[in-house]
Amino acid sequence: MKIIFLKDVPRIGKRYEIKEVAAGYGRHLISQNAAELATPKAISQIEKKMLTDAAQKKVHTDLLMKNLEDINGVKITLHGKANEKGHLFASIHKEEILAELKAGSHLEMHPDYIILEKPLKMTGTYEIPVVIGEKSASFIVQVEGK
Repeated sequence: MKIIFLKDVPRIGKRYEIKEVAAGYGRHLISQNAAELATPKAISQIEKKMLTDAAQKKVHTDLLMKNLEDINGVKITLHGKANEKGHLFASIHKEEILAELKAGSHLEMHPDYIILEKPLKMTGTYEIPVVIGEKSASFIVQVEGK
C-alpha cells in the first residue's frame, strides 16, 4: 500500500514522504491521521503544500535571522515541581521553552532551530543555543522548583 505521511512517524517516514508500507500498517496510519492513501490527486495536493510550507519556512527563517540579535541574552524563567535535590518531576521540553520565550519576549521560532540535546530535568540555569544557517545566538533559561 502506497501512503503519504502527514506527520513524522519515528523510524518509518517523515512528513510529506511517499512510501510503500504493509496494508495493515497503512490502514492503521490512515486511521490515526498520520498518513493518507497516495492517489494522484493527493500527491498533487501534497506537492502544493510542500511548496507553500517551504516558502513560509524561508520567510520565517529570514525574519528570524534579522531578529537573532534580539534573542541573544534573553532570560526566561520556567517553574516546575521538583524534589529537595532539584530533580524535576516532569522534564521541560523545547515546546515549553518556546512557549515561554514567545510569551515573555514575543519571539517565535521553529523548534528545529533550538539545540537541546535532552529535556531539562534539573533546576538551575541553562544556556540554550539557537542556530539558524551559519548564524547562532543563545538565551538563558532559569529553571526553578516549586
